[in-house]
Amino acid sequence: MSDHTPISESVVEHPERIPGYTYGTAASATSPLTLQELERLKAVVGLTPEDEEALREAAVILADQADDMVDAYRARLGDLPFMRPFSGHPDGTPNPEYGAASKPRFARFIIDACTRPLDQDWLNYQHEIGLRHTRAKKNLTDHADSLDHIPMRYLLGFTAVVIATAREYLAAKGASPEQVDRMHAAFTKSVMLHVTVWTRPYADAASW
Repeated sequence: MSDHTPISESVVEHPERIPGYTYGTAASATSPLTLQELERLKAVVGLTPEDEEALREAAVILADQADDMVDAYRARLGDLPFMRPFSGHPDGTPNPEYGAASKPRFARFIIDACTRPLDQDWLNYQHEIGLRHTRAKKNLTDHADSLDHIPMRYLLGFTAVVIATAREYLAAKGASPEQVDRMHAAFTKSVMLHVTVWTRPYADAASW
């Protein structure tokens, strides 16, 4: 990624330029989950073809707001002193280099959650993301020195913030209340599906 390329342009139009974004490449992990298991998870969260259509609509609205959404998420986390060592230095002081390096991937997640087909590449990259929250791969992508493991309870807990705050961004460009409801319901299902798959590295196969 060129130093002169805005993050939002890379995130939206050229994700292959995002450092550490290994979606669909051999550099991504291989998921232990099968496509049958993925279909069952889709059924459990209730993701339908109508939801997938609503997600495509949401992508148009959220794409150029993704950077702002990540900034808001991080501000929320930054208000919690016990969360700062996971994204800063171990003593909780900021690490702006780490934040700048990881931000485009976080922003791209918002778009991917609305646009990527749920196939083997999707499964593999979600497993990669999960690993990057655990001791297996935390900090390796960006050569950071933050704490090397994000407890699963915080991963799950913060999902509420990602889902709840999405509504205001979906409503920001004049969609009707009915459209916002439809898109927000679909986004909720998609985010829950993503985060559920991210938890796989935290547990043994039998427990998960």
